[in-house]
Amino acid sequence: MSSEEKEIENLFSYGTLQQEAVQLATFGRRLQGQPDSLVGYRLTMIPIQDQIVVARTGDTHYRNIQFSGVGSDLIKGTRFAVTSQELEQADAYEAGADYHRIRVRLKSDVSAWVYCRRGL
Repeated sequence: MSSEEKEIENLFSYGTLQQEAVQLATFGRRLQGQPDSLVGYRLTMIPIQDQIVVARTGDTHYRNIQFSGVGSDLIKGTRFAVTSQELEQADAYEAGADYHRIRVRLKSDVSAWVYCRRGL
């Protein structure tokens, strides 16, 4: 295993990356994680424009986070430890929804990556 593969990153998920089937398809393994929360953000819903995705998943909206700065706004999710390579795999998975990752500080005071929709 290369040093890049061993480098561990924190990834916060509030959506589909918490699902075992998505983890297996994306990373080839089930991720181990801890419950955590993102403070100062609120959950929004964005219509899915790709009708193939709608037909495949049955979902009509993507979940998205939006910074509010309000301390009582809280998004619950899971903090996962992933390798740098797995973070790149998550980038590829989230690119289909036009998401990009940003660095945030979680309620646990841990720094982590999280995905949100570009331009929102």
